[in-house]
Amino acid sequence: MKAMRLVAEGKPLEAQEVATPTAGPRGAVVRVTAAGVCHSDLHLISGAYDLGGGRKLSTTGGGSVLPLIPGHEIAGCVETLGSDVPSSVVKVGDPVVVYPWIGCGACRECASGKENLCEGAQGFLGFMRDGGYAEHVLVPEVRYLVRADGIEPPPAATLACAGVTALNSVERCRLGRDDLLFVIGAGGVGSTAIQIAKRVAHARVAVADLDDSKLDRARQLGADFVFNTSKVEAKELLSQTRAINHGRGADAVIDFVGIPRTSSLGFRLLAREGRLVEVGLAGGEMSFPLPLLPLLAAEILGSFTGTLAQLSEVVRLAREGVIDPLVSRSYRLEEANDVLARLERGEIEGRATLRP
Repeated sequence: MKAMRLVAEGKPLEAQEVATPTAGPRGAVVRVTAAGVCHSDLHLISGAYDLGGGRKLSTTGGGSVLPLIPGHEIAGCVETLGSDVPSSVVKVGDPVVVYPWIGCGACRECASGKENLCEGAQGFLGFMRDGGYAEHVLVPEVRYLVRADGIEPPPAATLACAGVTALNSVERCRLGRDDLLFVIGAGGVGSTAIQIAKRVAHARVAVADLDDSKLDRARQLGADFVFNTSKVEAKELLSQTRAINHGRGADAVIDFVGIPRTSSLGFRLLAREGRLVEVGLAGGEMSFPLPLLPLLAAEILGSFTGTLAQLSEVVRLAREGVIDPLVSRSYRLEEANDVLARLERGEIEGRATLRP
């Protein structure tokens, strides 16, 4: 089969012919119809996350998992099934979204259904196991397949990361009806979070970004207030936030960027007992005045992808038209390096997908 493989950290992916995988007894081989291109793929290819202060966290185990096929947002059709898979579970030809956040199955987090937070030997597709930048992908257990009937492959693929991450981050905010959520970063994940916060949590939503076109899109998706942070100072933004929220700061803030500036801004925007949810992985260190954390009784939370149950829920929301995942364009598999370069330059609106 054709695949785009990472063979060395920091190097472009290579187009290669590799063996088509074979399903194990409880597994499946899925023919990939769309694979989302995510910022996390850029971190994978670079070889590290930036922890700030010159420190790095390896994304490839120092190269130990290479060569590797990236791609963790995967939609496709079931092509072959293992010998022990009951026909009542899934059938050849079924359209599916693949849950990529596969854990060890034995640790406390996996036992509670939070395989995305696995404490053991993680098997994330596209990171530790071959992913979806290929014509086929091996899924070790059919329980990681979520039926995606009625959803086109490109938006369906993005639900496996952008969709489930947005849902988990909004749920971490514990929003009440008419609470004010401030979203920092209106890209692919932020756009989905706006829709979930408005249409599921029934919150009011303010959005900050540097790009007017993204802010226009945020308004179309239901955002109540938008702010271009290249044109308004943080002090003025805080004043305007209080003006739209009854004299208090934001009830919750989600930072989908994850750099020192955005995390600091998110903390400053919080009301008393507000929740700051950090999602973005762009890198660096967070800094805030320590006394304010207890004085505000504020919370700082992390949110990493989501659970298999949450993927099933976000697929349901997409099928019912509650959310509309933003896919700007689909590209040929062989164009992966060009798409990744465009993503790094900030030229992709929403999500781009590859079509093997």
